[in-house]
Amino acid sequence: MPPKNKINKKGLNIMFRLDGKVALITGAAGGIGEKIARTLHAQGAIVALTDMRAEPMEKLAQELGSNAHVFVANLTNSDDVNNLVKEVEAKLEKIDILVNNAGLTRDNLFMRMSDEEWQLVLDVNLTAGFKLARAAIRGMMKRRFGRIIGMASVVGVMGNAGQANYSASKAGMIGMNKCLAQEVASRGITVNSIAPGFIRTPMTDVLTEEQKTALLTRVPMGALGESQDIANVVAFLASDEANYITGQTININGGMIMI
Repeated sequence: MPPKNKINKKGLNIMFRLDGKVALITGAAGGIGEKIARTLHAQGAIVALTDMRAEPMEKLAQELGSNAHVFVANLTNSDDVNNLVKEVEAKLEKIDILVNNAGLTRDNLFMRMSDEEWQLVLDVNLTAGFKLARAAIRGMMKRRFGRIIGMASVVGVMGNAGQANYSASKAGMIGMNKCLAQEVASRGITVNSIAPGFIRTPMTDVLTEEQKTALLTRVPMGALGESQDIANVVAFLASDEANYITGQTININGGMIMI
């Protein structure tokens, strides 16, 4: 049954509301993660912020005020990963929305890439997301509602020289989410991926104008994306309005690749 429209006091439809929903967001101290947290909170969600850096999350939680909670976790540590969902559910009673946003890079040419560089990126970008989703769906299945959203990447779709580990982890995220989507669709849980292209972040801010110009020649819209562009789609996919969307990969790249 499609969701009922929400109506405000003026009789207007209110879309993408997340009132009372608990959203666990990994990598919440970073640029995109922070914007996702702010956006979901603005839509009424109770946000569980997690990252390995406490200070920026505490600052964000203070700015958001009520319904923002900090959970420090290092996703390179298997114990932290295994305990995170339990800690959030113990404090907030449930997890309705899981945003697997945390990620890192260790770029190197294929023939020079070390086992450690390969494994670390796979552990954080893919394996941690697998473990968190596996733990979170238990409660979601009982409640017959859930939203799992994985942050992939344009390079997980098209590849990129020097990023075999990162590209593999993001392609793995896409494939993993498609499998999970098929397994839990009948329980009211949707699972989708987002594949951002070039997004304006602190990492792109340090690029020279020449480097930015070179990047933008590959983007038909001729501009970098913004973190808010990603957060908007996360809010949509987390909402009742996206009730019939699952197993999909939403490419947000200004036309860089068109699939």
